[in-house]
Amino acid sequence: MKKMQQDFTQGNILKHLIAFSGPIMLTNLLQTSYQFADSLWVGNLLGANALGSVAVSSTIIFTILSFVIGLNNAALTILSQQKGRDDEDGLKRYLNGFVVILTSISVVLGIIGFIFAEPLLRLLGTPGSMMAVAKSYLQINFLGILFLFGYNFISTVLRALGDSKTPLRFVMIAVILNIVLDPLYISGFDLGVDGAAYATVTAQGSAFLYGVFFILYKRLAPFSIPKLPSKQEVSLILNLGIPSGLQMAVISAGVAAIMSVVTSFGGNVVAGFSAAQRLDSLLMLPAHALGTAVSSMAGQNIGVRNWSRVKEIAKYGIIYNFSVMLIVVILVVFFAEFGVRLFIQDEEAVAFGTKYLQIIGLCYPFLGINFILNGIVRASGAMYQVLALNIISLWILRYPLTAIFSDWFGETGIAIGMGASFVISSLCAFMYYRYGKWREKELFAKRNGNN
Repeated sequence: MKKMQQDFTQGNILKHLIAFSGPIMLTNLLQTSYQFADSLWVGNLLGANALGSVAVSSTIIFTILSFVIGLNNAALTILSQQKGRDDEDGLKRYLNGFVVILTSISVVLGIIGFIFAEPLLRLLGTPGSMMAVAKSYLQINFLGILFLFGYNFISTVLRALGDSKTPLRFVMIAVILNIVLDPLYISGFDLGVDGAAYATVTAQGSAFLYGVFFILYKRLAPFSIPKLPSKQEVSLILNLGIPSGLQMAVISAGVAAIMSVVTSFGGNVVAGFSAAQRLDSLLMLPAHALGTAVSSMAGQNIGVRNWSRVKEIAKYGIIYNFSVMLIVVILVVFFAEFGVRLFIQDEEAVAFGTKYLQIIGLCYPFLGINFILNGIVRASGAMYQVLALNIISLWILRYPLTAIFSDWFGETGIAIGMGASFVISSLCAFMYYRYGKWREKELFAKRNGNN
């Protein structure tokens, strides 16, 4: 099975990028199908109000989980550089450190999220008609946060080692279970929205347990019995993990802030926006996958200080991004309404969701540039710099522009403001990639005069 792990420090970059990013796109597509399936069943079986409850709750879930997800990004940086350096002992030690630290943090966040579910929903201005259902859905998902973290972390480890195909096995199990259990729990057991949450947690838990067994049995990564990591390992993990976690927190909190703008326009706009967001999460999968792929590829090459190859990875990543995302733009322009109607039938909600997608879809290629360039900068370990770029993108550009344009143009301004922020933030990402000092970052001591 280790033959599936690729060495990105040599070989054709474009071929590596296409071959490596393809399975990541498919894996992300399958992962997104959890909430897609939930929304499809909830929207059609229970109505727009129930769909809105799921959407608001999902925003909170992503916000609370974002710190753990950010730590996974730090794991990708450290482990891919260790892979590039061919340091098996270092790889094993840092794997252990991440297992101990991330497990502890995910458990704590799960408890906090469960206890403070209702106050968090109130911060978003959740309509009273949605509160009870949204709270229950939110709490059930927090009970399974460790499962969600677990199999995502395993996937991160394998990608750092150059294997993007094996994670498909784990996600496929979860997807099949979710498809089967969703209608059974929602309608068959008459659990309503709670059934969608239970189905997701059950599916993710099964995928996690299978993933642990499979990766240990096949010896795909040097996992060992967890033990307390050294001070040096904890220091590096937290030095990268904290700002990386904050990056995701900044992003997700910005999304939550934008949701507060959306909720001010009432139930139809919330439902339309919710349906559009489900499609948006699918449409942005290629850009997300490319960001992850170039980060893994760049990380291995940064580990051996091969900067000319890192530059080539960035170039081909951007070219590939524009090629794929232009196809996505065309699909959005012509099929947005069809996609929205998969979730909801209310005419006002459909009209808003369709217009939103058609406007913001034109700016998707620019958001992809952010994923590519920030992914490469992050691979060097320059986490605070990427954090600053995300603060600019979400809090100086996206949220203010969304609020301002929605005030000027009504609900249509939500898409205009967000789209404009994509374009401007891509320019900021390019300027830092080109002129910033991220290349000076060194995570590990030099060995034998090399690296």
